Amino acid sequence: MLEIGKIYDGKVKGITNYGAFVEVLQEGEKFTGMVHISEVANIFVNDIREFLTEGQEVKVTVLQVNEQGKISMSIKKALPKEEKSQQRFRENRQNRPNRQARDKGIVWEGMPSQKSNSEMSFEDMMTHFKQNSEERISDIKRITDRKTRSRRRAK
Repeated sequence: MLEIGKIYDGKVKGITNYGAFVEVLQEGEKFTGMVHISEVANIFVNDIREFLTEGQEVKVTVLQVNEQGKISMSIKKALPKEEKSQQRFRENRQNRPNRQARDKGIVWEGMPSQKSNSEMSFEDMMTHFKQNSEERISDIKRITDRKTRSRRRAK
């Protein structure tokens, strides 16, 4: 039987919209468990197929085995610590526009910070936040004004 909390090598056997089925070989016995979509990566996963493919070899941690024998697994909890932090860094969404803004053509990139957040005082962070907020508001007003003018001309 599989041990809870232990990391195993597995192979993705099937993919659904809500997760992936991973097969683990332990002492000559095959076990199939489910990795929920929320346990695939340390970021929001909209489409699991962007992260996994059938036949892919992955490392999984066993989270739970219920009374019916269903095995719950996690890929993100099996990642080494340095890989977790690198993944978070690569996928940091701090300066990305949200989907609605992107679809409307609003792209805001913000000013690069001179200091990291850990080096900034509270007052510096508040000043930075206020500047960013004012820039965003002015961008939104400009776009709204353009839309309003174009509607007036159409009438």
